[in-house]
Amino acid sequence: FLTQQLNFGIMTMILNEFETSSQSTAQSEEQDNDSWERYSERRSLVLQFLHSNLSPHCLQYHRSKVELLKKCYFYLEIEPKHVNVRDQNHVIHRTDIWQRIDPCQFQRMKKVGKNQTEIQLSLLTELLEQLERGREELNCYVETCDMVTFLSSWDLIMQRLSKLMEFMETLLSLQVPGKLYVKHRLMSHADLRGTRIPNIRLFLCTKTPLIFNRNESFAHKDWAKLKWFTENQESHLEQCELHCKLLTNRSQTEVGYGRIQQITSNTCVVQDLQPGRSYEFTIRRPETHTLVWEKWHDSIILKTK
Repeated sequence: FLTQQLNFGIMTMILNEFETSSQSTAQSEEQDNDSWERYSERRSLVLQFLHSNLSPHCLQYHRSKVELLKKCYFYLEIEPKHVNVRDQNHVIHRTDIWQRIDPCQFQRMKKVGKNQTEIQLSLLTELLEQLERGREELNCYVETCDMVTFLSSWDLIMQRLSKLMEFMETLLSLQVPGKLYVKHRLMSHADLRGTRIPNIRLFLCTKTPLIFNRNESFAHKDWAKLKWFTENQESHLEQCELHCKLLTNRSQTEVGYGRIQQITSNTCVVQDLQPGRSYEFTIRRPETHTLVWEKWHDSIILKTK
């Protein structure tokens, strides 16, 4: 009887321990399932951001836009285009605002526009680098971290995601040249003779660079034909400058010469070239009084037959 009682007690203890162990295992498995589900959801969120906003294709698109901006011509635009002025007989006339703008004050604003352009382009470059580094960092979390490490780093990952979203929004806003704060009075009261000074607004605007068509530009014995286009394929033709420069060898004492042609077209035939010589042609937009920044022009070297 005592042996039976002892065996019964041992069996009861074993069963109790088994039930406790089973409950603990069930809870552990439930926690593991919850963790895995949380990990999967969060990892999927990061992957979605990497494959959309930070995809290689998207970053390359923005990189190309920034590189194009660096080659653009930046100009100042002014609004309104016309103002009302009173003559000596107190008769009000509508006139072009450029006839009333103080040249010295406008030169100061051109410097402001140049500084703003350089800062804008520098920021765009820095933002692109930050986004590219952020992509590498997030991709490292997704590809190399195990579940426990990923979940324990989630707050840090969320902070990085939030910061990268801010960078992307700033990048998009800076790709469009903005308004300039008019720091100097561009018109004087004396010129207006009592009429109200208008609310003058200055804006930065861009024009895309001119690029040679390498397939349709060629040289013959004593002439060359050049053709160019713009990135946005502008339909209207604006005035541009074609620079032609004779290239010489350093060992020669001959001095190279150059000439400039003003053209309102997208093609030009350059005459009176020397046979068997190399010429460098450069196409650019002319320097107008509203131009504030430009750093790049396209050039092509052709050799006559």
